Amino acid sequence: MAKAPARTFVCQSCGAVTAKWAGRCESCGEWNTIVEEAPREAAPKGITAGQGGRRLGFVGLKGEGRPPPRRLTGIGELDRVCGGGLVPGSALLVGGDPGIGKSTLLLQAAAALAGSAPVAYISGEEAVEQVRLRAARLGLDEAPVSLAAATSVRDIVASLDAPAGPDGPGVVVIDSIQTMYSDTLDSAPGTVGQVRTCAHELIRLAKRRGFTLFLVGHVTKEGTLAGPRVMEHMVDTVLYFEGERGHPYRILRAVKNRFGATDEIGVFEMTDAGLMEVDNPSALFLAERRGNVSGACVFAGIEGSRPMLVEIQALVAAASGGSPRRAVVGWDSGRLAMVLAVLEARCGLALAGHDVYLNVAGGLRIGEPAADLAVAAALVSAASDTALPADRVVFGEIGLSGELRPVSQTDARLKEAAKLGFSSALVPVTAERPRARRRAASPETARNEAGGPPLARHAIGHVQDLLAALGVDTAAQGIPAKGAGETAGRPTRDQGR
Repeated sequence: MAKAPARTFVCQSCGAVTAKWAGRCESCGEWNTIVEEAPREAAPKGITAGQGGRRLGFVGLKGEGRPPPRRLTGIGELDRVCGGGLVPGSALLVGGDPGIGKSTLLLQAAAALAGSAPVAYISGEEAVEQVRLRAARLGLDEAPVSLAAATSVRDIVASLDAPAGPDGPGVVVIDSIQTMYSDTLDSAPGTVGQVRTCAHELIRLAKRRGFTLFLVGHVTKEGTLAGPRVMEHMVDTVLYFEGERGHPYRILRAVKNRFGATDEIGVFEMTDAGLMEVDNPSALFLAERRGNVSGACVFAGIEGSRPMLVEIQALVAAASGGSPRRAVVGWDSGRLAMVLAVLEARCGLALAGHDVYLNVAGGLRIGEPAADLAVAAALVSAASDTALPADRVVFGEIGLSGELRPVSQTDARLKEAAKLGFSSALVPVTAERPRARRRAASPETARNEAGGPPLARHAIGHVQDLLAALGVDTAAQGIPAKGAGETAGRPTRDQGR
């Protein structure tokens, strides 16, 4: 009598395999995520050297063939994020919150690509008529896109298994991978095993037939892509579509790209006619900015290869009772706690008993440490009720000892600021040659290297110099400070010893 195969239980959050069911996964700590899955027909046997197989033919790194030309989507922001266009035979995973516009973006891209290559759009979440209604609303119903509603990977592979060209598709969109299922597994669609198997079959078909594959992925409540983490390693490009529900702006961010730069972003605006490209995101994010308002500071940042200006807003209020609140939107809350600690320890600002609210206007999320100085300037401005100059941008990284460290691509940041009409910049002292350093530290107006309008650089070396650069006096403005017995600011020479 044949021995019954062993039962396997798989965590739907991390993919860990256990021999028995448990309420809590020991690998990731999630509750109620372990589900029984059907075992394999036969366990894979070990491979011994010399038994079967064929020897591989190794080649050098340098080849004579040219890389295949990229296929432009017709949407400039999407082409920018993908590294200049779509690579034949590549797989792209697009994730984002529900209703953020993933299906709209891919339907617009499919309609734009349909004029130059056969495009197949397969929906597993919506019926054909629902997709047609969206296409009619976007004015894309005349585009020659092949549309189908299916969830069986076996049927999809049988329909797409044709050489790329007149008879085969050039671009395929699967919306979404969590709704697909393979009949070789007994588990439900959306489980770790189903998502992994379906993605593997579709990606292998795309590599073999040479078409570009778009996979739409769901996200968890933490904002990460649902399903096994190995799916992100299987694809060539991982794109996140993000944005705030209350703002019309959407950010398409590349977190992995084998054919281009990572951390590149594309900016879109959601309208009644669909997603519209934003050619100048800095002007868009600063369109509703008001000058002479305390707690507001313009940060000159870098997103991928693109300089971008965005307004950082801060509010400091007395705590009504209990522990003070720290609310952050668009920035790292741990980084805010560090900046507050440095301001208290090095500048003598006692903000521990105050509520602090920080917001990045426009729904953009900032991840680079160059925003430290802009956040500190906004906090000092809000605490002192002193408005910063409306024509000044700020950027720089703050260390724990209070020193300001230079950041990369300074010239690109200043060029973007000068192009938008800003006349001064508060920057860290750069570690250049003594002559160049004195010129950078001088508050005199100098023309930027890009040949744009004059822009004054005010360079500071320590966070304590920020108060003097902003013209803020803690005693005169009533900013809460430390007691007389406590030490703040830079350490003296004797203290350094």
